[in-house]
Amino acid sequence: MLQGVRHIKAFVAVARLGSFTRAAAEVNVSQPALTVQIRQLEDSLGVRLFDRNKRQVVLTQAGRDLLPTLQRVLNDLDAVMSASHDLAGLRRGSVSVATLPSVAAGLLPIAIRRFAADHPNIDVKVSDVVAERIIQLVKAEEVDFGIGSRVGPDRDVEVIDFLTDRMCAFFPVDHPLAGRRPLLLKDVAAFPLILTARGTSVRSLVERTLEKEGLEISLACEANYMSTAVGMVRAGLGVSVLPESAIDAASCEGISVEPIHTPGLLRRIGFIRKANRSLSPAAERFVQLLREVAGPTLPHFSSTDAKARRG
Repeated sequence: MLQGVRHIKAFVAVARLGSFTRAAAEVNVSQPALTVQIRQLEDSLGVRLFDRNKRQVVLTQAGRDLLPTLQRVLNDLDAVMSASHDLAGLRRGSVSVATLPSVAAGLLPIAIRRFAADHPNIDVKVSDVVAERIIQLVKAEEVDFGIGSRVGPDRDVEVIDFLTDRMCAFFPVDHPLAGRRPLLLKDVAAFPLILTARGTSVRSLVERTLEKEGLEISLACEANYMSTAVGMVRAGLGVSVLPESAIDAASCEGISVEPIHTPGLLRRIGFIRKANRSLSPAAERFVQLLREVAGPTLPHFSSTDAKARRG
């Protein structure tokens, strides 16, 4: 392919300059080499492109007919190369992310602001959805990567640990749980609970731990969004078990937040991508920036990373 491009460039240069000598100088080859390139192109196309003698070089009718098409080929290739360089140089492009709402409300806005300052011509598109939906979007390649929790074994995705989010009890400041330390899940389960909806990573984690601890609960309300759950707590409808990141996702004025010390109540959040798929330069940079915002000790997300594991 590269050789064919050189031949086309040689043809266009001779056609424009009307001289093998000047064309050879322009494309930076010797005149004999350029003559060979033109002859090879003619053999490949099966037509004669130039009539030439010692005095002049003139396009044949076939050469005149082919010139506009071959010129467009070069223009299109130049456009492709320019676009590729822009993408590699982070001068244009887009990044699409599917993320847990808690991350979308906390770390993500900070990272987007920094990214936009450095790369104003790259769009960042965010879908804040539950953990199961993140996996679906990643597997369908509708997003570049996800930020979420694993929801079960899945060989079609790779997950790199990013954050650890501990579960906390959210309750009104005058609630009986106030001041109880260390706070355990059995203490919280004694009151009506407000939990996130089924299918969310938090609900799955809480239910697994309740089952492991042999605890029964009274479910007061369910909420799709953490901010809704916090609002229900504020209204006195019950106690909620939410990740610590929910403090960033909602206003917690008038609400006490205490970590729950029962083992297992840690939500691991990772970068999720489809197995054996590379990230674009823009997406790679955005992942790097998220690490910088979150802290300096996070693992790297690369196709050869030993810490990359199948979900």
